[in-house]
Amino acid sequence: MWGLGETVDHRAGVRLEFRSMKLRALSGVVLCCLSGFAVAAYAQERPAITGIAFVRMYAADPVASEAFYGKTLGYKKVVGDGGVARYGVNPSQWMEVEALPAGAPATRMPVVALTTRDVPAMERYLAAHKVAVTGRLTAGGFLVRDPEGNLIGFMQTGAMKGKLEMSANATSRRIIHAGFVVNDRAVEDGFYRGVLGFHTYWQGGQKDGQLDYMSLQVPDGTDWLEYMLNTGQTMNPRQMGVMNHFSLGVAKMSDAMEALARNGCSGGDCSKTQMGRDGKVQLNLFDPDLTRVEFMEYKPSGVICCTEFKGKHPGPDEDQ
Repeated sequence: MWGLGETVDHRAGVRLEFRSMKLRALSGVVLCCLSGFAVAAYAQERPAITGIAFVRMYAADPVASEAFYGKTLGYKKVVGDGGVARYGVNPSQWMEVEALPAGAPATRMPVVALTTRDVPAMERYLAAHKVAVTGRLTAGGFLVRDPEGNLIGFMQTGAMKGKLEMSANATSRRIIHAGFVVNDRAVEDGFYRGVLGFHTYWQGGQKDGQLDYMSLQVPDGTDWLEYMLNTGQTMNPRQMGVMNHFSLGVAKMSDAMEALARNGCSGGDCSKTQMGRDGKVQLNLFDPDLTRVEFMEYKPSGVICCTEFKGKHPGPDEDQ
């Protein structure tokens, strides 16, 4: 027989045990939720984007293209998977040239790839922002399309370490920016600024008060992408090549001109410089498929139009 006191103690124990079970269950739910929040927070953390890894060009005549990139610009070719020619600018940046495929788009610069410190984390981050992977890169990265359909790649820092050959005849050791046609700036900003964290470097136009060029710098380096605005809907191949371009950086344009001369570049464009609206000295060449290669000094030396620079200028060493 249990006494009254014992009966009360037993029931109290049951109540205490039941309360303890509820607390443990509640703790499990809280820990589960916190764990979910932690995973979500991790998924939302953007890995560093430090610069441009490579630009890819199409070539209707690979032999002529090799003469331009290999001899005139002075870079050594290494043949990668699928026959893609890679020209090492520095150990971390390169240019790719691929034979023009059937049904290729109008642009002859189909890919701009960015360098990130963590490719798998970047893929998870973009998936969390509903950005789908559309292709894989043979060197280990992946491709997505921006809102206007431009192919943007992501490559791991050091992905090509030891796989590129450097040349003493190179006319530049840095890719500092790439530009392409943008029709809807607000939509593109949602991707480059909102998702990837790019920020304004400089913006201006051909005329005062006009916005034709917007340079957005990578969040963790000094390279940038350039929106080419107000281009119109119809462009011939030359106009397309002017807009969809990339830039090789130099400390002094005279050094690039001397290197071009040593490499046998003798046309008028090889020594024709101009002052850009951003106050930087430029020199423009065109490859055989009319993609513009813009030599540009790292820092401005002339009058800066339109706005002041909002970010750090690039230099001879790429950000890692």
